Amino acid sequence: METRYSKRRKLLLHTTENGIDRISDLPDAVLHHILFLLPIKSIAQTSVLSKRWRSLWSSFPDLDFTTINPNAISLTNSNHPNSTEKNLHNTAATGVDFITQVLALHDKFSHIRTLRFRAHLSFSHLNGLIRSATRHNVQELDVEVATDDYFNFPRSVIASESLRVFNLKSRYPGFRLPPSSVMKDGFRSLHTLSLSLIILYNQSSLLDLFSASSFPVLRKLNLDACFGLKHLSVGCRALEDLSLENCFQLLGLYISSPKLERLRVANCFDAYSDKSLVKITAPRLRFLVWENNAITNNSSFDNLSLLHEASIGFFVLNEDTSHVTKIQSVSNLLSGLSHAYYLKFGSQCIEILSSNNYFAVYLQPYSNLNSLELHTGFNKNNVLGLACLFRNSPTLQTLVLKIINDQKIERRQWNREMWDLSGSEEEQFWESQTQNLKSFLHHLKEVKIHGFLECENEVSLAKFLLKHGKALQEMTLCTGHCIARDSLRRQKIRSQMMGFSRASSNAKIAFQ
Repeated sequence: METRYSKRRKLLLHTTENGIDRISDLPDAVLHHILFLLPIKSIAQTSVLSKRWRSLWSSFPDLDFTTINPNAISLTNSNHPNSTEKNLHNTAATGVDFITQVLALHDKFSHIRTLRFRAHLSFSHLNGLIRSATRHNVQELDVEVATDDYFNFPRSVIASESLRVFNLKSRYPGFRLPPSSVMKDGFRSLHTLSLSLIILYNQSSLLDLFSASSFPVLRKLNLDACFGLKHLSVGCRALEDLSLENCFQLLGLYISSPKLERLRVANCFDAYSDKSLVKITAPRLRFLVWENNAITNNSSFDNLSLLHEASIGFFVLNEDTSHVTKIQSVSNLLSGLSHAYYLKFGSQCIEILSSNNYFAVYLQPYSNLNSLELHTGFNKNNVLGLACLFRNSPTLQTLVLKIINDQKIERRQWNREMWDLSGSEEEQFWESQTQNLKSFLHHLKEVKIHGFLECENEVSLAKFLLKHGKALQEMTLCTGHCIARDSLRRQKIRSQMMGFSRASSNAKIAFQ
């Protein structure tokens, strides 16, 4: 059966009806767009068809070498009159040699719109390729490299007036940045920058690099694995999207960007420092991801009145839950989310909220919150944190609870007969919270619990929400698969749960 790729290739390489080559009569821009659908090796092969196609190949603006084997490339043999192109087609070359030859063949008067490649090469080869690309006024440069030693940031891109997008990902062992004074003189047209595996042990502070004057039109910034980075300040006024990951030595993060809408910070900060801090001023921030970060000693999240969605998780040391300044720092962060419509909290958040009464007094209510997703081990102590969040979510409509079924957590099986006599400790606790959770219970419409094992604390919460949830319409209980259970017992418990009293006549229970 002929594949879609084969059909496209046949369309390009063969003539049409009556032997007339109608495709070659199309404008260059249209043919370039068609060629863009093919791997670059196939595009190169079209250059043997005619002078017209050879011209198309030498002026092709989108060079994506990530579709080829970087170690060995051989093209269809041809008797091309141009000796360089003949060598290109008749000789198996390394990936780097192939890229170099293609750039050398490229029409010096034509621009390169996109250049993408990944390779293991020397710093001199890397510099040469990037210099060649900038001479062709490359607009988007996407490079993934591994080298035998540390290399320096390619300076030829700094002064480029054509470059709009620059992605540099180092696999091993990483690269060094030039002094901020050198970096600040370029990048006048850059709107997207992504850097990965930067070695900054001799330049631990980047407080004056990412400023409005250094990157006047930068809209998207991604920094990953900045080793040795201790202080980072980002003040680009046009910035809309910022991602910071794997900066484990970070002590201070300062962000002040009036147009920032998306922020992701993950696996950052020195967990053992007592001097770490974060200060974020982003009045237009709408999406925040703060995952697996060490708790800083001080947090300030100012003016997040437009925040729509946030996902929060911490890397927690045992001593963090009793450290006063870190507890207050967590409180400042969580209170800064008070305008959000959707929140997702990791299991560490629930543990922190449950371990300290500080939050019962100082946590700001989430007055706009419509949907809440919680990940929790759901041990006996965590009900305090759950109740705290429910109390501070007065208009919540959708609750998603994802139970982490850790084998180390003791889970007592539900026993209805014992409950009928005295009631469980968890059931008594939830009943004591009825008045405090009145608004929450009057707005909640949908509940979904993943990892439901019909254990005592899970059933007690489900029973409480059914009994007092006046607006409840649907409760879905998704069975966990990590523990084998007796099917007859499970069916008996489910049958009993179907008989629980319900405050809402519309409330339905579904088991999955």
